[in-house]
Parts: sequence; structure tokens; C-alpha cells
Amino acid sequence: MPSKIGRYHVERRLGAGAFATVWLAADEALESWVAIKVLADNWAHHPDVRARFEQEAQVLRRADSERLVRVLDIGELPDGRPYLVMTYADGGTLAERIEAGPLPVAAALGIAVDIARAAAVLHDSGVLHRDLKPSNVLFHTVRGVRRVLVADLGLAKEIAQASGFTVMAGTPGYMAPEQQLPGGGLDVRADVHAIGAMLFQMLTGRTPGKSGTMPSKLRPGVPARVDRVVQRALETDPGKRWPSAESLAVALEEAAAPPPAPRRWPLRLAGAVVATAAVLTTGSAALAQPTMAGWQRVTDGSGAVSVAVPASWAHQLADQGWNPAAAGLPAGRAPGLVVGADLADWSNPSGTSPGVFAGLSDSASGAELPAHAGCARTPDRRVVVDGLTGRVQRWTGCAGTSVSYSEVVLSANGGRGVYLQIRQDDPGDRTDEVLRGVRLRSARP
Repeated sequence: MPSKIGRYHVERRLGAGAFATVWLAADEALESWVAIKVLADNWAHHPDVRARFEQEAQVLRRADSERLVRVLDIGELPDGRPYLVMTYADGGTLAERIEAGPLPVAAALGIAVDIARAAAVLHDSGVLHRDLKPSNVLFHTVRGVRRVLVADLGLAKEIAQASGFTVMAGTPGYMAPEQQLPGGGLDVRADVHAIGAMLFQMLTGRTPGKSGTMPSKLRPGVPARVDRVVQRALETDPGKRWPSAESLAVALEEAAAPPPAPRRWPLRLAGAVVATAAVLTTGSAALAQPTMAGWQRVTDGSGAVSVAVPASWAHQLADQGWNPAAAGLPAGRAPGLVVGADLADWSNPSGTSPGVFAGLSDSASGAELPAHAGCARTPDRRVVVDGLTGRVQRWTGCAGTSVSYSEVVLSANGGRGVYLQIRQDDPGDRTDEVLRGVRLRSARP
């Protein structure tokens, strides 16, 4: 161990890699600790490696952010090896934290947001990191506030050169698929993939591999909204990933926040339909009525309205009616039902499980259809179903996923009819199939 590097007194070794060793040293003039990265002796005379080492200092100095390790000084040892004097992160690495097991979900999301924002700083500076991984994420405390710092830009490259990368570079487990192909044409989405892989590991204790398994499959309790963010970050096709580190950071912040309160009437609608535990049943008699192959017909408790749904949706049923005031209609009690794969998830505004709500009203044509934030509205269309006429308002691509909503009002001569909300979780659209299975009893009891 050297006693001094330049004017700095060496305390101990912090770590070593294939290309360099990092030492903890004291800056006695400024009364602070620093980390000094020294190029390994066996690489000091390789011009390309030396140039990469020195480029790291240039990139960090150009970006100059509190989210990145800062270069404080550079120098050269008597034997010709260059060194960089950098911020000493006193809180260790993310790799060390993961070794102790998966992190709390909130902590993992917060760290991932910080990493994404650090990557965004690099990208704004025109640089790809290309080797984001837990050992390159450090923790530092300043005046009692924890900071996440991204380090080790030894493989960083100018984004402008991305189409010309000819050598595979990165770390297996975190590398985007395109990084494994010389000339793969990299851009900022390669770093997005690495952040997704790190978040997957923070949540589950393992890297994602190629299975496409969602974090919640390995760790029950991970919210579906977090699954969706991670899944999109890890898409094999870069075109399907979050388009930037900043957009990933925003999505992670939204996933970390408590589910937003739904709009006024959907909240009342959910309460009107499923508030009483006694009406929530699994495998009830109403689910047993056969219909076309692969579908189940379900009926509300009064027998006034029924719908046919795919069997995979027909796991739970609440059938004791609703208050049409929830949809801006005259208040009261009216026949209604909601059937779905998971009714607890159905009542969550960020939920994804498929299902159908159907509620009768004497003035259904006046129903106020809700807008769905984060979804794209397609052109409305008119429909005729079993003697009822109405309109379909469809919302797709919700929160960047395959979740969609169809809001439907059907009525006879503008009067008595049914309001339906159909939520789907795959790219196809089964709205018309569901509508063909709607049946209303001709007269109320």
C-alpha cells in the first residue's frame, strides 16, 4: 500500500477492479476524505485504456452534478500511472446493500429514481454510461442527507458515436440486448434497461435474466404499477422501453406515490357496487350459468341484467346493485353488477385486472362517462345491441401499458338502459363480444 499519492495520505484500499484500484486518502489541506482511483500498472502503457481512464475525468467534470461522483484533481505517479481524485462516498455501494437481501419497495423505488436522474444528467451532457450496475452506485451523506451517486464511467461513450460502437461492452445481467451486438446502435435506452435490471434486483434479490418474470411473481406485495414500470424498462425491443432516463424517473415517482384518489363518480361507483363484503363472492351460483365456449354469463341479484364475459374474467362477482347518481343520473338503488378477475384490484384506479361493470337506470342515456388520465381516447362510435342503441367511448394505452377501458351507454329510445365499463388488459379489444352478451329483463319487478 502506498503511503502517499500526490499530496494525499493513503489510509486504506477501498476496492480494485480489472483496470484500477481505489484508495481512501486524507486531504489534510482541506481536512476531508477523498477516493483516489489509480490505473493498474499492467494497463498503464496501453494507450486506449489510458485514454479511456482520462476520458472519465473529462466526462465527470463536464457533467459536474451532485448526482455523480465528482473529480476533484488529477495527477500522475512517479511510475507514470495516472490517478483521479474523486468524491469519497462514505455509505458504500448498492451492491453491498443488495447482498443483505431485497430492499423495501419504497427504498428501492427511491434509489432507482436517483439513478435515473443521474443517468439523465449524463445523457443531457451527451454521454451514455453503458455500465450501470449496483457496484457503480454509491451512497454519500452530506449534512445528514443521503445522496445516491453514480460512478465509474470507464465505459462511457459519446451518444453521437453510438451508431459506431463495434466492441461489446457492459456487464451481463444489466446489459441491454443491443449492447451484446457489435454495431447494435446504442442510445439512452440502453442505460434505461440497466436501471430496470437494478430495480428488479433491488426488489427481488436477483437479476431479471431472460424469463420476463415480473418482480411481483418473485416477491408478493410488489404493486402491479411497479411491475409495469419495470417490465417496460426491460423490454427487449428498445422502441418499447421508456424513451429516456427522465421519463423512467417520472414513471417511478408515480409508481412510488400512493394511488391517486379517483374522480368523484368512479369512487362512488366502486363503493356502491362492492362496499358490502357480503355481496362479494367467488364461484357463486351466478357465475355458473353457461354461455358460449370459454365464456361465462353472470347475472345481478335481481335477475334484471346479465352479461357474458371471458371465463378468465369471471372469478369474483358483486351483484347487489348500484346508485346511478355515481354516473350523474337520478339517485336511488338500481340493479347492477361488477364481475372481474380481482375486484380488489378493480376498485384501484391504477389496477390492471380485467372485468365489467353493468348498471341499469331508467335514464341511462344521460350517464356522464369518465375521462381516463394517462390513456389515449379513440374516436367514439355508435352501436346497436339487442334492440338498444348507444355509444362506445374507448381509452387505450393507459400508463403506457396494454390496459384499456370501454365506456358504454345503451338505451331504448333514450330512456331505460344500461351503463357499462369494460376494463381489458391485453392488446386486443373484446368490447363488441361483451356487448353482444348483454341482456336486460324486459320489465322491472
